[in-house]
Amino acid sequence: MNDTTTATIEADPTVPIIRITRDFAATPAQLFRAHTDPRLFARWVGPDGMATTIDRWDATTGGSWRYVAVGDGEEFGFHGCFHEVRPDRIVQTFTWEGEPDGVALETLLFEDLGAGRTRLRTQSLCDSFEARDAWLSSGMEVGVDQGYAKLAALIDADQISESDA
Repeated sequence: MNDTTTATIEADPTVPIIRITRDFAATPAQLFRAHTDPRLFARWVGPDGMATTIDRWDATTGGSWRYVAVGDGEEFGFHGCFHEVRPDRIVQTFTWEGEPDGVALETLLFEDLGAGRTRLRTQSLCDSFEARDAWLSSGMEVGVDQGYAKLAALIDADQISESDA
């Protein structure tokens, strides 16, 4: 089992994939909602010191999304399409607008570990080893770890219910 405060980030040696794994003291439904509710997503995604604004967000199969993160006077836009959205899995594309030709295919899996714990597994298939290695050398692990720490804090503070009902 992973330490609950850090993610494991691995590069596949045979295909240009990044795999991220992290356990949370949350149900799969809570993590699913944190990834599909735009108000919640904007509160935790990315590194500390960045403010995220959702431009569009249709977290349904066939929907699309775009958000802008702002920090230190810089803006970073990201966009993609939701290919499949279901309670145990999200498949989406991901593009950083600073590298518009680089599109990754991401799969997020919410694995129920029981006792109110869930393992989040994310796989990002990049279009080349060079693109994958650029992501890995960009400092992405800081954004991943800090974002997931904010998500865990929202869960700990009982700010994420299993539904918006």
